[in-house]
Amino acid sequence: MIKKDWPGHLLAGLAGAVATLAFSPFNYWPVMIASVATLFILLNGDSHNKNSLKTAVLRSLFYGIGLYATGASWVYVSISQFGGASVLLAGLLTGLFILLLSILFFVPVGYLFGRFTGSLATWRKVFIFSGLWVIGEWLRSWLFTGFPWLMAGYTLLDTPFSGLSPVTGVYGLSLLVALAGSTLGAFIFSRKHKPLLAIAVSIVVLSAGSYALKGYQWTTPSKDKPLSFSAVQGNISQDLKWVPGHLDKTIQTYWSLTAPQWKKDLVFWPENAIPTFYQNVPDVMEQLDQMAEESDTALVLGLPWYEGREGNRSIYYNSVIGLGEADGTYFKQKLVPFGEFVPFEGLIRGVISFFDLPMSSFSAGTDVQAGITLQKKPVATYICYESVYPDFAARQAINKNILLTVSNDTWFGTSIGPEQHFQMARMRSLETGRYQLRVTNDGITALIDPLGNTLSTIPRYQVGVLEGEIPGMEGLTPFMRLGSWPVLLLVFSSLLLTRQRKNSI
Repeated sequence: MIKKDWPGHLLAGLAGAVATLAFSPFNYWPVMIASVATLFILLNGDSHNKNSLKTAVLRSLFYGIGLYATGASWVYVSISQFGGASVLLAGLLTGLFILLLSILFFVPVGYLFGRFTGSLATWRKVFIFSGLWVIGEWLRSWLFTGFPWLMAGYTLLDTPFSGLSPVTGVYGLSLLVALAGSTLGAFIFSRKHKPLLAIAVSIVVLSAGSYALKGYQWTTPSKDKPLSFSAVQGNISQDLKWVPGHLDKTIQTYWSLTAPQWKKDLVFWPENAIPTFYQNVPDVMEQLDQMAEESDTALVLGLPWYEGREGNRSIYYNSVIGLGEADGTYFKQKLVPFGEFVPFEGLIRGVISFFDLPMSSFSAGTDVQAGITLQKKPVATYICYESVYPDFAARQAINKNILLTVSNDTWFGTSIGPEQHFQMARMRSLETGRYQLRVTNDGITALIDPLGNTLSTIPRYQVGVLEGEIPGMEGLTPFMRLGSWPVLLLVFSSLLLTRQRKNSI
C-alpha cells in the first residue's frame, strides 16, 4: 500500500487527521507518536523509485491537510458562524487556509527529506526527519507572523515526560515525539535494527531524564504574600458583543459580578470586556478607577485603545489597562491574521463580512512597553493569541513574578479550539515556572500552577467569578534564560552531521 501513490497519499492524510486526537480535549498522546511513525514509513516506502521526491512532497502535503482539517476545524466555525459567510464560501476559505498552511509548513519537510535522504542509512533518516520536523514547527512560530498551533510537544503536557519543558520549551518535547515516532517507524520499515537500537536507548534515556525532572521546581516562591483575586467571566455572546445597543448591558454584567469582589487584591476582566474604545467611556473608566482606589484593589481589564489617526488610517490597539492599585497599559504585539488585521487589506477588505469584522484593523504594539504593574510590581501580560508563542512568552515573563492572560475564545464557538488554546497556555506556565491567571469571556477561565496543572476553573459557557490566591514566583527556568536556541542548534548540527554519506549501515 505504501508503494502505491494514492493509497499512500490518503493514508498520510489519515495519519495527519488522527493526530488531532493526541491534543486537548482528547489527550490520547500515543496517537501522535503513531502518527509520526506512519508518516516516516510513508516517506520511506518509495524511496528508491524515480518519483520518490514527488511522492514525499505529496505525502507531506496530505499529512498537513489531514492535521489542519481536523485540528484547526474551528476556523470554519469562526468564518461561518461569526463571519457571515455561507456554508460553501466558509468551506472554500477554510480549505484554502488549510492548503496554504500545509504547503508552507509540511511540503518543505517532505521535499528536503526526499531530496537528501534517498540513499542514506535508515538511522540517519531518523535524525534528519526529526530535525526537519522541529525546524518546521519553529518556522510555524514566526514565518508570515506565525501560526504556532498543533505542535507535537503539547501532546506530552499531561504525561510523565513533560519535565523537559522548563529546560527546552515545547520544541524539546516535539523533538522527543519526532524521534520516538520516526524510530518506531524505522523499526517497522527497516530490516537493519542494530543501528536503531542506539537511538532507541537514547530516547529511553531522554524520556527517563524528562520523567526525573517532572515536578522539579526551577523557580521559588517570592517573599511577597499571595494576591487574592477574582477573575470575572461574563459569557457575553459573540453575536451580541459588538452590537452598539448591547454595550450598556455588557458593562452592567461585569459591574454587577464585580460588586462583591472589591476587597480583593486583584479583579481581572477578560479581553475586550468592554467592547468599545477606552476613550469612548471616560465616565465608566473614572468610576471604576475610583472604586478600585477606594477598596485598594488592582483592576485589570481588556478593551480597545484609540490612539488617533495617521494619514487616512485610524490607529488603535487591542489593549489591557490597569486601574486603582494597578497601573499602566499593554498593547498586544502578536495579532491574529484576519481577526485583528487583514493581510492584503486593499484587495480583500469588503469581499465578505468576515474581512470586515469589528476591530479588525488593530495595530501591533511595540516590543518596548512598560506594561502592567500590580502594586508597582510588573506582571507578564498576554492577550489571547500571544500565549501560543513559546519564546515570546518566556521573554515577557523575565523579571515578572506572575502571568496574566486575557482572552476572548467566543470566536471558536463550540469547537475544540478553546481546549487547544488552554493547553498551550498551560505549557507557558510550565516553561516559565510561574502561576498564571487566565480570564476569558466564555471560558476557560482558570488558575494554573508553575507545573502547568489547573488548580481551579470556571467551565465554558457559564457566567461566574473565579476566586482564589495567586503566589508570585522568582527565578528563571533554563528555557527562560536560553529560549529555544539550544534545541535549534542541536537540530541544525544533527542535520549537518547526519547528512554525511560515509556510513551506509
